[in-house]
Amino acid sequence: MEVRIRLQKSGKSASKRYNYRVVAMSRAETRDGKHLDLLGYYDPAKKPAAVSIYKEKLDKWLKKGAQMSATVKSLVRNLKEN
Repeated sequence: MEVRIRLQKSGKSASKRYNYRVVAMSRAETRDGKHLDLLGYYDPAKKPAAVSIYKEKLDKWLKKGAQMSATVKSLVRNLKEN
């Protein structure tokens, strides 16, 4: 099973103010499908955008061979710079 670390949409759809969970999930799952592990969150509606990623869980999944999506790579890179 290929595992991807990517964003999963959550939040209010009526107000178009979405926030996202950073999750580990099977590559075959849809965006809102069942995740294997919750790794953090991302809320772009806040100024500045709120990002929190549990480094220990992220490292555990990367060691198991999980691949990060481009967006998650960017979020992790930005966290390391700050």
